[in-house]
Amino acid sequence: MSTRTLPLLFLNLGGEMLYILDQRLRAQSIPGEKARKGERRSLFVFAVMNDIISAMFKKNFIEELFKPQDLYSKKALRTVYDRLAHTSIMRLNQASMDKLYDLMTMAFKYQVLLCPRPRDILLVTFNHLDAIKDFISDSPGILNQVDETFRQLIETYNCLSDGEFQLIRQTLLIFFQDMHIRVSIFLKDKVQNSNGRFVLPISGPVPWGTEVPGLIRIFNHKGVEVKRAEFTTAGNYSTPQKEGSFELYGDRVLKLGTNMYSVTRPVETHMAGSSKNLASQAKENIVPNPLAKEELNFLARLLGGLDIQKPAGGETGFRLNLFTTDEEEEHAAQTRPEELSYKVINIEATQEPGRREELSRILGELEVAEPRPGSAEKGEDLLALMDGL
Repeated sequence: MSTRTLPLLFLNLGGEMLYILDQRLRAQSIPGEKARKGERRSLFVFAVMNDIISAMFKKNFIEELFKPQDLYSKKALRTVYDRLAHTSIMRLNQASMDKLYDLMTMAFKYQVLLCPRPRDILLVTFNHLDAIKDFISDSPGILNQVDETFRQLIETYNCLSDGEFQLIRQTLLIFFQDMHIRVSIFLKDKVQNSNGRFVLPISGPVPWGTEVPGLIRIFNHKGVEVKRAEFTTAGNYSTPQKEGSFELYGDRVLKLGTNMYSVTRPVETHMAGSSKNLASQAKENIVPNPLAKEELNFLARLLGGLDIQKPAGGETGFRLNLFTTDEEEEHAAQTRPEELSYKVINIEATQEPGRREELSRILGELEVAEPRPGSAEKGEDLLALMDGL
């Protein structure tokens, strides 16, 4: 597996999360008493998006993210997004958070599958960051945070070889391979089958730097072309006009990673029939994970910089519903397969009597492996980790 995959996975999934939240915040009516002193709804959306993007691109958070490391479990990454989504006064219950995460993951999985070249995953990431910059164009401080991440991406990834990008793509596909959740947008556009698997096109532009298929050249031992043969292809191919820009500003050419919710469309998710029976595959961490201690270290470093904003006074925060009605949300929470649901983990860095119980709950989520003989006791090790949060 590639140790350079995590930043690309996090930023692209984060971009999809912001697309969805922006669409739902604008579509869902916001009660007047929740708005700040009569501000318009657009200003409320702007404030929520600013809070989330600011936390997402915090300097110490990004520094930890870009350190070479293996991908961690889906539950560990999901915990990061739970925390990110709640860095503003917006609140999501478990059913809506499940749906949000499903939409994020399936959208990025489709983009990875469609990338003409493995290197184009970087262009998909740039498209997400370009859109994020548009969300906070009136906030110079946050915009500078995003630009710094942009520069770090260019510095880290532009020098990688095609083989290294191929390894990154394979690592991403391994991460997504058991996720087959049906999404209404994809079903209506007929790019996803009823079993949740994607339909890949056999026509369209070929990758930059390659030729349209249909011609075979035969060379002799001296490298001189001696014969040509043509064959008929099943698809209609075209040559791209230019390569997308890998710089801070420029035309990306590739449209993957742009906001597909810019036009109001329903975004229901449905569990594919085959996915309901994948308990043995989708239920993670039944066997203790030998990387669990490192995984908890990773979460401690990342989550330590993400402070959940608590509404002033007795306010509980604005609740965002990703379903059409509250009844649909409640039904989704009741019918969601247990092995595919997650809980929001809130880590309080305070000296409270219940701290050890909180730690035990986190261990239940992450299934931490037993310590090797001679190492410190598990509880003491993890309590020390919590002190750093």
